[in-house]
Amino acid sequence: MGRFVFKLPDVGEGTAEAEIVAWHVKVGQLIQEDQHLVDVMTDKATVEMTSPVSGKVIELRGEPGSMAPVGAPLVIFDVEGAGNEAEAKSNSAVKQMKAPPPPPKVEEKKAAPPAPKPVTDPVAIRSAPVPEAPRSFGDKPLAAPAVRQRAHELGIQLQFVHGSGPAGRINHADLDAFVSRGGPSSTSNAARTKREGEEQIKLIGLRRKIAEKMQDSKRRIPHYAYVEEVDMTELEALRVEMNKSRKADQPKLTLLPFMMRALVRILPEFPQINARFDDDAGIIHRFAPVHIGIATQTPNGLIVPVVKHAEAFDLWQTANEIARLATLTRDGKASREELTGSTITITSLGPLGGIVTTPVINHPEVAIIGPNAIIDRPVVRNGQIAIRKMMNLSSSFDHRVVDGYDAAMFIQRVKALLEHPALLFMD
Repeated sequence: MGRFVFKLPDVGEGTAEAEIVAWHVKVGQLIQEDQHLVDVMTDKATVEMTSPVSGKVIELRGEPGSMAPVGAPLVIFDVEGAGNEAEAKSNSAVKQMKAPPPPPKVEEKKAAPPAPKPVTDPVAIRSAPVPEAPRSFGDKPLAAPAVRQRAHELGIQLQFVHGSGPAGRINHADLDAFVSRGGPSSTSNAARTKREGEEQIKLIGLRRKIAEKMQDSKRRIPHYAYVEEVDMTELEALRVEMNKSRKADQPKLTLLPFMMRALVRILPEFPQINARFDDDAGIIHRFAPVHIGIATQTPNGLIVPVVKHAEAFDLWQTANEIARLATLTRDGKASREELTGSTITITSLGPLGGIVTTPVINHPEVAIIGPNAIIDRPVVRNGQIAIRKMMNLSSSFDHRVVDGYDAAMFIQRVKALLEHPALLFMD
């Protein structure tokens, strides 16, 4: 038997270190070659590391959140044969990982008692014992949507209801028992019991990267915000008609393809906006192609895939590319190339919309556009009150590069195209 030391390889051009995000093996585990070992994150992407050998894991170096320089040992194995331990011992240039202090210990939750059998007899229901205390902080009650709806109608907080189903799931009989005992509702004094508990979550992986990116953007960029009201009535009518007549292989059109079409038409008139500012070197990079970042919410946080050369796509192709990138991003399969290189970003809250936002610029870009909710509102048109579909268009600009007048003129031009959508298709 020998020892094999697996070191962090060079996972990308210019990468000096990576963060350990999650281990997928443990000490003492027998693993096979190419088995998933660990996820590490660079400045650009999360990378899955697989084992180059088969063997037994005898040591893991670093906790999630630790930074490991390229060449640092990650996993040590017992393997058949000589292994590579001698080589590892002689390599004195390898740096040790910089592990942060361990987070404070959080008291482990007590194991839940075995769930009792469902009680359906009315007499037994009335005599059933009341739970000693509500669930612990952070424990989400399990219940079907119909049960949750009924609890809401009864004014009952499910946090206080004992569940008799598998894993403590609450059913209708549990609600009946709770009501018969006169349990606390959302309007009773008992529901205002003091809450206790504290949850400590270490900021690691993608969430740490997002935090660092936002902090860096706000620290380095003097943001200038501008909001304009846009009448979307004609565009919405066009969008609905185009969706009715679309082919089977064509995606459903949302607002985004129209917004992107407007940007690629207008940006050549405002080259200082389709740009990236290297403030360390003091150089503004203006771009002829339009690479539009689409801020996308994923289970792990906000990620910005990039529609490259948006100026070369028609409306349907744009919608297809948005859908393709969104699926890859949410599944964690987008490549580094698909997540970098944007020259301007669109951020949208979708159905949530909102009235106004002040979006944070995606550094080192100099502008970001944020469409808000489209709402039916009364407006004055030709001296008459009319109900129109109105939307506030929010935007932020780097005031070092884009003057306020230019930012306002740019948004006014975008507004004109959106309000008269036929212009989007005129060369």
